[in-house]
Amino acid sequence: MAHYDLIIRGGTIVDGTGGPAFTGDVGVRNGLIAAVGRIEGSADQEIDASGKVVAPGFVDIHTHYDGQATWDQEMAPSSWHGVTTVVMGNCGVGFAPARPDRHQWLISLMEGVEDIPGTALAEGITWDWETFPEYLDALEKLPRTVDIGTHVPHGAVRAYVLGDREQPGAVPTAEDIAAMSAIVEEGVRAGALGFSTSRTVLHKSVDGELVPGTTATPEELIAIGHAMGRATAAGGYAVFEMASDLKREWNEFEWMGKLSREAKIPVTFAALQSIAKELSLDEQIAQMRAENDNGAQIVAQIALRGNGIVMAWQGTVHPFRFRPSWMAIADLPWEEQKAKLLDPAFKARMLAEPNDYTDAPKDIGGVVMVISQGWAMQYEMDPDFDYEPAAEASINARAAAAGVSPQEYAYDLLCRDDGKGFIYLPILNYADGNLDFLHPLQHADDTVNSLSDGGAHCGTICDAASPTFMLEHWVKSRRRGERISLEQAIKRQCRDTAVLYGLEDRGVIAPGYLADLNIIDMEALKLGKPWLAFDLPAGGKRLLQKADGYVATIKSGVVTFRDGAWTGETPGGLIRGPQRVELAEAAE
Repeated sequence: MAHYDLIIRGGTIVDGTGGPAFTGDVGVRNGLIAAVGRIEGSADQEIDASGKVVAPGFVDIHTHYDGQATWDQEMAPSSWHGVTTVVMGNCGVGFAPARPDRHQWLISLMEGVEDIPGTALAEGITWDWETFPEYLDALEKLPRTVDIGTHVPHGAVRAYVLGDREQPGAVPTAEDIAAMSAIVEEGVRAGALGFSTSRTVLHKSVDGELVPGTTATPEELIAIGHAMGRATAAGGYAVFEMASDLKREWNEFEWMGKLSREAKIPVTFAALQSIAKELSLDEQIAQMRAENDNGAQIVAQIALRGNGIVMAWQGTVHPFRFRPSWMAIADLPWEEQKAKLLDPAFKARMLAEPNDYTDAPKDIGGVVMVISQGWAMQYEMDPDFDYEPAAEASINARAAAAGVSPQEYAYDLLCRDDGKGFIYLPILNYADGNLDFLHPLQHADDTVNSLSDGGAHCGTICDAASPTFMLEHWVKSRRRGERISLEQAIKRQCRDTAVLYGLEDRGVIAPGYLADLNIIDMEALKLGKPWLAFDLPAGGKRLLQKADGYVATIKSGVVTFRDGAWTGETPGGLIRGPQRVELAEAAE
């Protein structure tokens, strides 16, 4: 009779392939799944999963743990939501390669683009690397709860090659492009999962400058793609990832298609309803499919809910950010701010003031206006908040029902819970006031569920909870519109995301695959209320959100979380390049 390290017994197995769920056992040995079905053998440890879902560990391909991964083993909040693999270095920002005199510049870039406190990055990062391969070596030294892989980021590459010449609109020489291409090729050969860039006005350094790559020419980007192609020609694999405003005159899909065809690599981009994008989401998908029909491999990354801002007094932004009275107290300690905010005279004075947009960013004026007075687009986050809120949940509607002005209602809402109230503002992906448009995209082979931004936007969002939201909202409790099946949801967040990045050894429950698993109580599954923590290095803040319903998360056969609590185990490591699987025979 076979013996295993772990047997999970009697669960409802959703295996990640999209096939029907079935009841059975999962046997684990040496970090791999050894048997699936009815298992008669013994084990060092058994978990009763009766009445629970057994699914693969979630693979999150759009995160920004580039700094956090150098000091943090728990890798929260993603690891709290069933994620066992993360891909970071997205959107062209990261910390390698890095000349010693560019450390603060790279921190400022990350702080501006991804809203990660610069003080936390400055204190937490050790900088025991300069080249990209050295960065991978540094990442490899620290065990974690999850596996991590990363892109080579365009911003760091440009800064390394151009030095002080890296300014908005900088045009690299042919020699510069060759040098950048060589760095990317070296990075992919060392184990990078791809290359990333950003071309959107929403992404700026903390000093307000557009990120490197925003104005890069197709020639520069295609040359880098060719370098990736050279690195993968002998059986390797790498992905070209991009965030872009998709301006019509840029003809983004034309060069994306050319790059994919010539370099023989997949290209993936953030597909969103966005006020910054000139192309509608329907146009984005149509142009992508036209290129794919011509031999390209372009994949759209779609979000699962409205992307935007969770606003709070202590957050990065809130509706009163541009009031003179707020500006006067913005730099005070929280306790002093709170005393002012709860003072009726201070409240009356602030509500009587007009907004002062003198120092507000001019090129994202629409965003500024929605933040400061878009009451119809802002929603009250109550204890059972629905992330697909109807119009009657808006600040406008709630204020009218209460007989007060929208701004007063918003002010009082933020003051609740000792000044810790939240307002939800979905700037992206909510133009229709619902999520119906995402339903067909979640059944398309040329899209993947993504854009959690785990580890980033610390003071504005916590979309690292996206895998839980997918199950709770889209599978279990969506009240407006169609739902998706549990089998499809698991496939989307496991197998589909893994395969896009060449991680073919995970995302499926079958013999020979990594024993990355979740045991989930779907009846109990529920997102918790977000909160602001100040637990990053140097007291940096971040929005966090936990969930009920995760009975256990298992990484490479080791239980990392039980009932939402970290066990202290750190079986995760660094992923270098594509991962293949040799299907083992069931060891019965």
